[in-house]
This record gives sequence, C-alpha cells and structure tokens, in this order.
Amino acid sequence: MNIKELNQRQDISTEDKQYKVYTQFAALLNELRKRELPENIEKLINDAIDEINASSLTGSQLFKLIRQKQTSILKQIEKELKIVPINYYRNLWMIFGFTSFGLPIGVAIGLSLGNIAYLGVGLPFGFVIGYAIGSSMDKKAVAEGRQLNIEIKN
Repeated sequence: MNIKELNQRQDISTEDKQYKVYTQFAALLNELRKRELPENIEKLINDAIDEINASSLTGSQLFKLIRQKQTSILKQIEKELKIVPINYYRNLWMIFGFTSFGLPIGVAIGLSLGNIAYLGVGLPFGFVIGYAIGSSMDKKAVAEGRQLNIEIKN
C-alpha cells in the first residue's frame, strides 16, 4: 500500500496562512513516503488524505481540518514508531520544563524569601532545563534515524 497524493486546491492563495499549512502537510506526506510504514499507519494517512481531498471546506474550516489530521498522524507515528519531526522533543520539553521545574523552583524561591512575587523567577530555570532535555532527546532521535526531515510550525 502506498500513501496517496494530496490534491492541489485552487481556492488557497499563496499568501494565506492556509497555504503554508497545506504545503507543510504535503511536505510531511512526502517525508513519510520515504519511510517504510506499517499498513495500519498508511491506512490512517490515506484516510486523512481522502477526507481532505473530498472536503468542500474552505478557509479556516479547511485549515482546522488539515491541522487536525496532521496532528493525529504525527501522534500515531510517534506513538507506534517513535518517529518525530525536527525539534519535537525540544518543543514538548520546554513546556514540561516550565510547569514541572520552573513553577516549583519559583514557589520554593518565593516561599524562602517570604514573597510569592518571586514565583516567576523559576520559569527561566525551567525553560532552560526543558530546552536542554528536549534538545538531547532530539539529538538521540537523529542518531537513531527516527527523525523526519521536516519541522512542524504552528
């Protein structure tokens, strides 16, 4: 089974944000075509392509549908195959760093100084910790050949 082609849409102008999302999704599909994927993943991708190709949605509704399908595909390939786009772990761990490390550090600093206004002081520490962990995981993914040659931008 092969991954189907995404139809070119005439209703998207090249300056729109929708065009960028549409071309990013097409680039993701091209990257996935280069990989050997299990049949269930290919079926999921082909179903998403069929739904987008058959859709009469335009504008923000089409944009939302493409984003939704792209996210579901990326989650599934990460879950089953551990294949991720560029900077996937960095972006994920920056958020974890803020919440898991930054806030507790800030609370500890604020409570030790007797002024909870210092809560925000820990956020940069959490950011740096999360960034470092995520970057090291991305490097590991590259070394193991589990990284797609595309960066997903929101």
